[in-house]
Amino acid sequence: MSLYKRSFGSQRSLGHRTRRFGLLGFATLALSGCNLVVMNPAGDVASQQADLIVYATVLMLIVIVPVLALTVFFAVKFRSDNEDATYEPEWDHSVSLEIVVWSVPLAIIIMLAGLTWVATHRLDPYEDLPRITAEKAIDPNVAPLQVQVVAMDWKWLFIYPEYNIATVNEMAVIVDRPVELKLTSTNVMNAFYVPDMAGMIYAMAGMETELNGVINFEGSYEGFSSHYSGAGFSKMRFDVLALDESGFDDWSANVADSSQPLDRRNFVELDQPSIDDEVAYYGSVEDGLWTRILNMCVGDDELCMNDLMMVDALGGGGIEGLYNRELYRGLCTADDPKSLFAILRPDLADSVDEIIATIDLLPSVAPQMSIPTGN
Repeated sequence: MSLYKRSFGSQRSLGHRTRRFGLLGFATLALSGCNLVVMNPAGDVASQQADLIVYATVLMLIVIVPVLALTVFFAVKFRSDNEDATYEPEWDHSVSLEIVVWSVPLAIIIMLAGLTWVATHRLDPYEDLPRITAEKAIDPNVAPLQVQVVAMDWKWLFIYPEYNIATVNEMAVIVDRPVELKLTSTNVMNAFYVPDMAGMIYAMAGMETELNGVINFEGSYEGFSSHYSGAGFSKMRFDVLALDESGFDDWSANVADSSQPLDRRNFVELDQPSIDDEVAYYGSVEDGLWTRILNMCVGDDELCMNDLMMVDALGGGGIEGLYNRELYRGLCTADDPKSLFAILRPDLADSVDEIIATIDLLPSVAPQMSIPTGN
């Protein structure tokens, strides 16, 4: 009977080990097919971010690995059946151990803080790129490719002001040419992410964020929304085409051949919620459309945010505010605003400096807002 139990126990133990190694092998096989794009991107900015992840991980492992090793060491050395283990019931403090326990993590935190500080400023999404790659500097004669990005429910709109074209769910860039993205949203907050190019950045209605990046290799890459925004979130994806100069010229010419314009009426129709939209091209873009999108007044019956802010700054929506709005129109562009103001409102001569200073602060477009990222 005891032999049967030992045999059965041995078989059960062998079965557990077999299943364990089988699961481990399956997990290894599954992970071997993963595309670790974050750690192997196609752009210099994203590559610097990948390096930052590696440096931070290595620094943290300096603490984690010894702790894990010491956990096993203490468990083995001081187990109950180890007669060689030292028994010191009165021990309660060690200065040398305290120094190690506190100094090593403190040193690592200081190094991580310095690394993060330098990398955060070097990879500021609002700053122009200082280089194309580690070996290639920025050509001062080449301006960044400007792309205006609008997050919708549930699609992405890309406007190219330099080429007067627009696309839906497809963005094209030129290899080794810096890309300057201006981003906003027409509804809920969303997050723009192209792992091969740069870190994630948020897009919010009525605000403009900025992201600078570059792609160094030709190919087709994936971009998507990395912030949950409703029913069509999982389908909110787009292709990023990295082309050479001639390829991009062909692509932009193909988009420009589209007979469909992106005017205010078409934009309002496009802004209706839809899921899994096909790629669409617009051969022209109405002047001033981006400013209207930012100020949330594309529709004819909508009041622009910058106009609303001006009304508030000039006294609100009452009679006095409406009077001031028309009275002060053009005051900031006058050659001598103080003299003009003295003629228009001599009764407020004592407050002329304060009023002109207030008007100077009025925004011409929606305000920009700095948003945290995966940089």
